[in-house]
Amino acid sequence: MKRKLAYRGIVIVVILAFTFSAYKLMNARKYQLFGNLTSQVETNDKVVALTFDDGPTKNTDAILSLLDDYQVKATFFLIGKDIEGQPDEARKIAEAGHQIGNHTYSHKRMVLKSPAFIKHEIEKTDDLIADIGYTESIVVRPPYGKKLIGFPYYLNKHKRETITWNLEPDTFFTQADEKVRYVKENIRPGSIILMHPMYDSTGNELQAIEKILQTLMDEGYTFVTIDELLTIKNN
Repeated sequence: MKRKLAYRGIVIVVILAFTFSAYKLMNARKYQLFGNLTSQVETNDKVVALTFDDGPTKNTDAILSLLDDYQVKATFFLIGKDIEGQPDEARKIAEAGHQIGNHTYSHKRMVLKSPAFIKHEIEKTDDLIADIGYTESIVVRPPYGKKLIGFPYYLNKHKRETITWNLEPDTFFTQADEKVRYVKENIRPGSIILMHPMYDSTGNELQAIEKILQTLMDEGYTFVTIDELLTIKNN
């Protein structure tokens, strides 16, 4: 009886350890089991990549107008089904010269999904991005930053890199000033900032983005796309 209880205890500990490890791996921003991952770049140059997840939506014009005012290029990780629903908005992003990334078709967590599902999510979105006239390289970011084995394995097999981030003001704060303060206190050369202006209906996110642009430019930072950041990384 004691031996059986001890065995069960060991099994429970192993299951808990495996579950905890899988959870940590799923949420890791800086490492994965297969292929390359970039959450930031080590450099002495004061460069930073501003990235937006989700969309496109009706907010596209306001975002593009703000970036144009500051002469900044950003990287937009777009959702395939949103591109289908708003192809003209997606086309505006490409025509404005911003980088476009693949944020999967359905925006479901890329965890415990079949290889066929992952393939479809990425390749269908690649096709939709090509259909709006975008001809540059397409970087990839998993929804919510979550991935285990299948997603990075697919990307590695196709010689593509997982792009995450090291600064996420929207996760921790709701007010624009709080987001700006967080970025200012944690910014460093080579950072990747994640923000979500596409579904914001308050104007708070645009206000935060503008203040971040102003603050970091005053500190001597230049805004670059993910491709430009990766060029620095690989040189």
